[in-house]
Amino acid sequence: MHPLLPARDGRDRRAIRRHELRQSRHILHHQRFRSHLPSNGGGSDHRWGTYSIVVGGAVDGQKTYGTFPTLTVGGPDDVSTGRWIPTTAVDQHAATLAKWMGISPANMATVFPNLSRFATPDLGFMI
Repeated sequence: MHPLLPARDGRDRRAIRRHELRQSRHILHHQRFRSHLPSNGGGSDHRWGTYSIVVGGAVDGQKTYGTFPTLTVGGPDDVSTGRWIPTTAVDQHAATLAKWMGISPANMATVFPNLSRFATPDLGFMI
C-alpha cells in the first residue's frame, strides 16, 4: 500500500502481504475539477482539469504520465484566458488498467468509446 493511503491500523497491508496480493491490488483515483485562473471579478470561474493517481504493486511508479501545463495566462498551453486542456484523459488511464486486468483489445472500443481519439491509448504504467 502507498504510504499516503494508510490502511486501517495496518491490518489491510498485512493481509495483502500475507496473501501475496500486492501485485494484484490497485487503486485509480481520478480528480476532475479546477478553477479558471484569472478572476471573474468575484472569484474564479469553474473550469475543467484533471489529474489521476494510480497506486499498486504492478504500477511502474514514481513517474509522471502526461505533461503538466505551463500555468501562464497567454502562455503556450493556454487555449483562452487561463484555460488549459488536459494532455492525458481518464479514458487512457482506465484503459491502461483495464488492459492489465484482461480486457481484450476487441472490447476496448466498447468499454471506452472515446479511446480512439487518443494517439496513446495505453500509457504503459502497468508492469
